[in-house]
Amino acid sequence: MSNRLTLAAACAFAALLSSGAAFAEVKSDYLGFEQKELLPFQPGDAAGAPSGSVVFGSPANGPLPHAVIRFEGISQYDVASVARNFIPPDTIAAAGRTQIMEFANGGVAVFDKATGMRTSFSSDLAFWQGLGQAGANGDSRVMYNAEANRWIATSFANNVSQIQIAVSDTSNASGDWKSTVFTGYAGLGFGGTADYPTLALTQNSVIIGTNDFAPATAGGANAFRGTGLTIIPLDSLFNAGGPTVANGVQFFTGCCGAGSDFTRGYAIQGVNGSGAGGVDSILAVSIEANGLTTYDISALNRSSALGAQRGAATDFLGLQDYTVNGSGRQPYTTGTGDPRVIDTLDDRVGSSVYEVNGRIYSLHTITEVDSLGQSLDHTYVRWDVMDAATRAILAEGDIGDGIHDYYEGSLAVNSRGQVVMAYNRSGTDPLDGNISIFARQFMTLGDGSLSSIGGEVLLKVSDSDSYHNGSRYGLPAAGRQRWGDYSSVSLDPEDESMFWIAGEFAREPNDEAHGHPGGTGGTRWGTYITGFQVGNAVPEPGTWMLLISGFGLAGAALRRRRMIAA
Repeated sequence: MSNRLTLAAACAFAALLSSGAAFAEVKSDYLGFEQKELLPFQPGDAAGAPSGSVVFGSPANGPLPHAVIRFEGISQYDVASVARNFIPPDTIAAAGRTQIMEFANGGVAVFDKATGMRTSFSSDLAFWQGLGQAGANGDSRVMYNAEANRWIATSFANNVSQIQIAVSDTSNASGDWKSTVFTGYAGLGFGGTADYPTLALTQNSVIIGTNDFAPATAGGANAFRGTGLTIIPLDSLFNAGGPTVANGVQFFTGCCGAGSDFTRGYAIQGVNGSGAGGVDSILAVSIEANGLTTYDISALNRSSALGAQRGAATDFLGLQDYTVNGSGRQPYTTGTGDPRVIDTLDDRVGSSVYEVNGRIYSLHTITEVDSLGQSLDHTYVRWDVMDAATRAILAEGDIGDGIHDYYEGSLAVNSRGQVVMAYNRSGTDPLDGNISIFARQFMTLGDGSLSSIGGEVLLKVSDSDSYHNGSRYGLPAAGRQRWGDYSSVSLDPEDESMFWIAGEFAREPNDEAHGHPGGTGGTRWGTYITGFQVGNAVPEPGTWMLLISGFGLAGAALRRRRMIAA
């Protein structure tokens, strides 16, 4: 039951792609194709199913403050057992009324929210085929709409130029679903890739952003050709007969040729919770400079996106400059090789963005620079709070210490302005350097700044001190050590003091010494889910982990473009 959207700018986009003009100056690290890698099956891969153990705690008597319940999610051993052995996992989960639903590249699982026990697991291929689609190739996203009491999931279709959408019939993630598929990027008819699809839900619409790549027949192997933005009204999404893309609209922005519009950014994120007055907000990282870019889609309602218009984009470079990211460190105490191989990705906004009480909250991974613009070499998680009406940056801060690398962050915000951020941290010290999942709680103050509450909370430590996916443990890394590409924090629809965190960690190596007879590979990824309950403690005015960069627009004079030639 596929429907074709109104392609509002397709002709203009095609003209840009066929111009043949030389590439403009853009961030070179942005032009990477993010297709997932399917690894060959190894005998030991199927021997590592999670134990199903669940750790309970509470702020009063638990082993970790705020961590009420913790349990392992989908692992690479799980997806390998159903012949879907992908890296990286693209960790994503959401909380419903009674369940947690998780997608990872290769698998889909449902967990009981009260106990953490896994109630179902299947390959992602089987999930989509059961809904009448041809299959799936990863990059999944999942959210829960509390108003409609229904789940929404997206993924690559069997053809990576297409995106498929599924909506549950009820609040039961294990019940019936319906689906549809649409073309995200056709590649001028040659079969393009609508890569890195993002997902957001507003008062009006579902918003899906893509990075578009074309094959060799359309101008170069996996050449970056711009971005796409698909907007589907909520009435079409929650249609009684199943989701449809009727009354939807697409906007395309060409890249790298004459007339390209670089102001629309890269890895576009719709802003969850926006939509007041028929306007949805979009936020992304600028493709030509270090900072954020944002704009509005107007003339929207729940019934139709036809006639929607894009407003002018505003480029925010933030209050502090930064530079491109290096690889993340590990202790790597066994064997030889480079301990710095973890791919921390670029500065894209990879996780969900939220608008709450007139403020837009986001974060991404950056590397700080000194007063001369020289890289300080460790990655940080940078958060920003923006005024939703004026687009003024109200506050900005970095989570990091200059000793460890901080990356792959995500956040969520409740109606009280309480914020939970989660991220990975790693370093070279054997005592605390294993890739770990941490979380922090913040409170939004009256001026839009964030104040830390309770300090950093350790949620999970990796089982291995050396994540090398694709080479034997103890030997140098082989190939790109993909991490991420994203994590998630979602708000519980039944209790807004409860946040659900899903992140990645490194499982044990796939070899006989670690319980996997016949295994020949290196370490494998795992995912971990935590129910994190915020408290009402008095905010800390400062902490060694938090660097407040400033408030308001006082940093306008510090804006400095750092153009990097492709």
